[in-house]
Amino acid sequence: MSDTQITPVPQRQNLTPLLAPLVVGGLVAVGLGVYGRLHAPAGYAIGVAGFSGALVMKSWLTTGAFLLALVQLFSALVMWGRIKLDVPWIGTLHRWSGRLAFVLTIPVAVHCLYALGSQFDVPRVMIHSLLGCFFYGVFTAKMLSLPKRGLPGWTLPVLGGLTFVALTGLWLTSSFWFFTTIGIKL
Repeated sequence: MSDTQITPVPQRQNLTPLLAPLVVGGLVAVGLGVYGRLHAPAGYAIGVAGFSGALVMKSWLTTGAFLLALVQLFSALVMWGRIKLDVPWIGTLHRWSGRLAFVLTIPVAVHCLYALGSQFDVPRVMIHSLLGCFFYGVFTAKMLSLPKRGLPGWTLPVLGGLTFVALTGLWLTSSFWFFTTIGIKL
């Protein structure tokens, strides 16, 4: 007799359901980048009322989106059990803070794409342009992954984390830069 032990073979994860969200998200990112690069910047766009200028509007709306992204991070950590809190409405907070954060980014993105386009002459602006395209691409992939069944358990945390990192990078290369270089204005 031999002392042979049978080692279970680890099951491979089926990544096929993730393919469509990633492809569509990639197409969104590339499409925005191509549009931003090929579109002749108008130099102006319609601003949101209550702000003294377009850059001020973009800085404050992006700051609002970033603060809501921090709420997203906290609520996700609670939902995934990384922070132990018994808050029955945490899922609702997560969904609505995400929706509002996304809505705040829309006028900013429209202004960036329509008025300025993608620019690559200044490193900060180039990184900002690339992060903007990446943000909308990964956000699209995350939203398309939500209703999918059979995805690996890491899918939503990774896509959500990438969305958070992209928005943080956008805030650092725009609002933070604006507030520390130009000053805090309304």
